[in-house]
Amino acid sequence: MPSIAAWDFTGKQVLVVGGSSGIGNATARGFLAAGATVHITGTRASAQAYGTDAAQLGGLAYSRLDVTEPGAVAAWTPAFEALDVLVLSQGAVEYRRKEFEPDTFRRVLDVNLSSVMDCAVKFRPLLAASGGALVTISSVGGRRATKGNPAYAASKAGLIHLTRTLAVAWASDGIRVNGVAPGLVATKMTAATTDQPDRLAKRLEGIPLGRLGQPQEIANIVLFLASPLAAYVVGETIVVDGGRTLS
Repeated sequence: MPSIAAWDFTGKQVLVVGGSSGIGNATARGFLAAGATVHITGTRASAQAYGTDAAQLGGLAYSRLDVTEPGAVAAWTPAFEALDVLVLSQGAVEYRRKEFEPDTFRRVLDVNLSSVMDCAVKFRPLLAASGGALVTISSVGGRRATKGNPAYAASKAGLIHLTRTLAVAWASDGIRVNGVAPGLVATKMTAATTDQPDRLAKRLEGIPLGRLGQPQEIANIVLFLASPLAAYVVGETIVVDGGRTLS
């Protein structure tokens, strides 16, 4: 039976795409604390380019990868030759109904769905070689209607089903594919809500726990899914939302 040692990732190679901030960064730091060698990607030229936020990248091997650039994923040469865990945490959203504009709609889908597939396919051989785990980060927005964000909702719904499909397709390769669907979590991406007291208060009314989630709470579930504790979990997307989608 797996024990607390199952949380030990010593000797493991982990890549978190979109690991420079928010949930991705909390996940990367969680794996680092558990002993893994952790590689992250971000859109800036270097870790130092994040200025005052650069401290949160300490101990993580940083590479620039902008998944919005055509062909960038295929052309990217990672600084590792083996991979045990791949976390795909990239994401984009546009507010003020901009996602109803066709170009914006396509751009959000490219980041939230197409680039995830690009990364998954690129690293499939390494994950197959290690019998590794792939974890996607979607959203409860993929399970419910979000009237102001059609691209975000559609892309996250697609990602949930892509997770299921890749899980079925690649299980025979020894790759376990699962996902996490966060609710309202305190990150830069949700600042449009969390920085407005009235809007935040209204959103919290719909969360049974009555509070925001924290990035580390999502990271904990990612580590679980990548660990031997979840060895028989395949194709699931675990909702972590404080109960928001229960009603």
